[in-house]
Amino acid sequence: MPMLDAAEPPYNVDAERAVLGACMHHSDVIDTVRPVLGDDAFYRPAHETIWRALLAQRREDKPTDPIVLTELLQQQGDLQRVGGVVYLHQLADVHYGTGSAEHHAEIIREKANLRRLLASAVRTVQRAQEPGADPEAIRSEVEAEMRAERERALASGQGRLNRFAKDGWSFTQETGADAEPLWGTRDKTVWAPGESLMIVGAPGVGKTTLAHQVIFARLGLQETVLEMPVAPSRRVLYLAMDRPRQIAKAMRRRVFPTDEKILRERLVVWEGPLPATLDKEPDLLSDLAAAHQADTIVIDSLKDAVSTMVDDSLAVAFHNARMRALRDGVEIMELHHQRKATADAPRGQRPSLDQVYGSTWFTAGAGSVLFVTGRAGDPAVTLHHLKTPTGEVGPLDVTHDHVRGTTTLDPTKDPAVLLRNAPNGLTTRELATILFGGGDPDRPDLEKARRRLENLVATGLATKAEGVAGGAGGGQQARYYASTRHLTAVG
Repeated sequence: MPMLDAAEPPYNVDAERAVLGACMHHSDVIDTVRPVLGDDAFYRPAHETIWRALLAQRREDKPTDPIVLTELLQQQGDLQRVGGVVYLHQLADVHYGTGSAEHHAEIIREKANLRRLLASAVRTVQRAQEPGADPEAIRSEVEAEMRAERERALASGQGRLNRFAKDGWSFTQETGADAEPLWGTRDKTVWAPGESLMIVGAPGVGKTTLAHQVIFARLGLQETVLEMPVAPSRRVLYLAMDRPRQIAKAMRRRVFPTDEKILRERLVVWEGPLPATLDKEPDLLSDLAAAHQADTIVIDSLKDAVSTMVDDSLAVAFHNARMRALRDGVEIMELHHQRKATADAPRGQRPSLDQVYGSTWFTAGAGSVLFVTGRAGDPAVTLHHLKTPTGEVGPLDVTHDHVRGTTTLDPTKDPAVLLRNAPNGLTTRELATILFGGGDPDRPDLEKARRRLENLVATGLATKAEGVAGGAGGGQQARYYASTRHLTAVG
C-alpha cells in the first residue's frame, strides 16, 4: 500500500479487499472474521456497505458470491455506489486464502481502533482550544471516552483477552477431540488432528522415507502406512530446508508418471531456509500455510526452523508458532534428530524423550513423538512411540526398501501372527519377551503385551483361558489362543 499523508487517518484498503474477497469465496469465513471486526471497522464506505450485505446473506444462510451480491445491492440501490458489478468481481479475485482472513481482519480492526482514538484526540484538542476551556472537565471527558472505548473493545470480543475464548460447552464439543486420527486408529493413534507429529532419529535411519509415505498417503496416492490408515489432506506444504536435493531424490523413488497431476496441484515444496526463523516470527508458519492454501505442513528439519535447539525460551517461542498454525487448522509433521551420543544404540533398545536433541520443550509441546532406532543405511529399524495421543503403537520392527522408498512391518513381531503360530498359545509374559526382548520383561512391557492380547480377544482373533491363582502348587497365567475363525481365515 502506498505511504499515507500525515493528514490521512489510518487504514489498509488491501486488507479490507482481502477480507471481503475471502467472504465471497467461503461464506463461513464471515463467522470467523465478524467477532474480530466488530462494528464500523471498514474505512471505505463502499466496503462497509458490501460487508453489511454479506452479513445479511449469511444470516439467511444464502450464498455470498459476487453474482448474488450484485442482485442484493441492486435491489437496495447501492450497486453503483459501491463501484458496480466490475468492482464486486475485482474483490472476488483478491484471494489470499481463507486462512489469512482472520489476520487481515485484525489489521482492519486495529486501523479502525486507531481512527477512533485519533478522532477522540482531535476532539480533545478542539475542546482545549475553546475560550474558557476547563482542564478538569476535559480530563474527565477524555477518561470517560477511554473507559468506554476499553469496555467496548473488551465486551465485543475483539480484544486480545477475548479473541480465542469460548464457552465450556463449545470447547468440549467443537475442538475436534473426537475426530478421526490423521494416521492410525482411535485406539492406537500415531498422528492426531490438532496435534503435531514429531519423527526423531539419527541420520540415515529412514525418517524421511517414512515421512514421505505418510505425505503421499495424505495426498491419496496410497491408503495406509505400516498397515495403519492415513486421512486425506487438501494440500501439503513441505518445508525442505535440510538438504533439499537429497529430499527430492528420496521422494522421487515414490513418484510415478500417473502422480503428476496430484503432485502439481496438491504438493508445494519450499526449498532452503525460511525468510525468518519461527522463534523470531511466530506467525510465519501459519502465514506460509495460508499463502499456499495448505492444510498440512512438513518441517524438514526442526533444527533449520529455529535459531538454536538448546535455548528453552526459543523452544517455547517455536511452540507458540506451532500452536498458532494448529489453531488455524494446519496439521504439522516435524522431522528431528536425536542426540549424537545415542546414535549407535542397539536395535530394539527403547529410547527415551531425553535422547531427543535440544530443549525438552520441543517434545513437551508435540502431540506425538515417534523415535526411529537403528544404524544408518540399515534397512531393518525399530519404531518406538514415546509420546502417544491414545494407545501406544509398537515398538514396530520395520524394513525399509531403499530402492522403492517403502517401509513394511516385520510379520514376526505381529501379535496376531505370533499367536497363530503358537499351537499352545501365549501368556502375557511370553509375548512380552518376544516383542521387547530380555529374559525378564518389566511391568510396563507386560502391560503392553496384555493390552495387545486383549485387543485380539475383543476383535475376535483370539480366545482367553483364565489363569489359576497361586497356591501350594503355584499359580498359572492366563493363556491366549488364536480363535478358530482366525485360523480358518488365514489357513
